[in-house]
Amino acid sequence: MGEVLQITLFTLGVALLGTLLILPPGIALGWVLARRDWPGKAVVETLVALPLVIPPVATGLILLKLFGRRGLFGRFFEQTLGIEIVFTWRAVVLATGVMAFPLLVRTARVAFEEVAPRFEETARTLGAGPRDVFWTVTLPLARRGLVAGCVLAFARALGEFGATVMIAGMIPGRTITLALGIYQEVQLGRDNEALELLAISAMLALAAVWLSERLMRRRSR
Repeated sequence: MGEVLQITLFTLGVALLGTLLILPPGIALGWVLARRDWPGKAVVETLVALPLVIPPVATGLILLKLFGRRGLFGRFFEQTLGIEIVFTWRAVVLATGVMAFPLLVRTARVAFEEVAPRFEETARTLGAGPRDVFWTVTLPLARRGLVAGCVLAFARALGEFGATVMIAGMIPGRTITLALGIYQEVQLGRDNEALELLAISAMLALAAVWLSERLMRRRSR
């Protein structure tokens, strides 16, 4: 039971941290995609959606090449900051954040698109600057959709497997999440333990998706 609790708390922790790290860039990019047009916008949209359509292990391999000791970013973090990424808990956070990022951006974009531009225009005519308009008009009106997107991204982070196993491995007590734990227990022939982890994972995912859908329905009304 102690190991199950540790895996559950670790999964919740890295999923929450991964979601929090992608919030600023995810919301910012969602707003830019909803409110701005520029050359190359379609390319950015395609790159953002890429983790949703390519195999998660492929995304994990890309991350491994980028953040490994010889990778572009991995070398910088290790030599400059003394921080190792791959095969640590940081790799789990990175993988969960990357895989959840597209869902957050897509939901944030929809939330901003549903904010009527006339409200923002009215605020501008009253003397509000672009920053004031965003913080006092756009963001409050889009808040339910943004919260729903955050919850949905968190749910995706909870169940991440493919990218995580590539960049973080399956190190007991260090990188094992609920998804990795289920796979490991099945491989070891311990089906009862795997079913226990599966039940916990399913309940957490169900609660997160239910909350997200509830927020989306309230926003629609």
